[in-house]
Amino acid sequence: MRTAERRAEVNQPRRSAAKTLVSKAVRVATGGQAGDAVEALKDALSALDRAAKAGAIHANAAARRKSRLTRKVNAALGGAQVQTAAKLTKTTGKAAAVKAAKARIALAKADKAKGAQTAAGKARAALSKTARAEAAANAAAAAARTESKAATSSAKPARATTKKVAAKTAGKATPAARTAAKSPARTAAKATAKPAAKAAAPKAPAGATKKTEG
Repeated sequence: MRTAERRAEVNQPRRSAAKTLVSKAVRVATGGQAGDAVEALKDALSALDRAAKAGAIHANAAARRKSRLTRKVNAALGGAQVQTAAKLTKTTGKAAAVKAAKARIALAKADKAKGAQTAAGKARAALSKTARAEAAANAAAAAARTESKAATSSAKPARATTKKVAAKTAGKATPAARTAAKSPARTAAKATAKPAAKAAAPKAPAGATKKTEG
């Protein structure tokens, strides 16, 4: 804990000095403060180097800040408008920012969907259109085949039912046809044979019957 406190005591003044000198150089370059812009820039760059050497800021961060500060000062001396504040101030409201973000997203999606305007991109687009058309045609043909199969399957049971009814009717009519097909001579022969058999059978005597009973 003591080490952290000692580091904070050493590093914090160097960070503060670097920030102060950087903002002073920008103000002098833009005319917001009197002084020499070149000298102010040198002081700011030296402060950033000292802070990086002491470990108050990272060396890469110091190099990045020095580069940005130099470009900003040169632009201000060249007559360009430079922002003097450390942070950007929002000039648009929240609703306007959301609307602008949605517009950017929609534009990016539209560009992405359109694809590259090259020969390869156009060929891919044409190929995809052809594939979609073929897929739609195949789907329509499959639906037509399914409907035809359903109609055929519904018609087959009706035919089978008609055949069964006809077979039953023919079966019922067969006995009558068989009876009608018999010859009249055969029927007459059967009728004559029955009385003849009865007459030919011998009758038992009455006495024999009584003896048997006694």
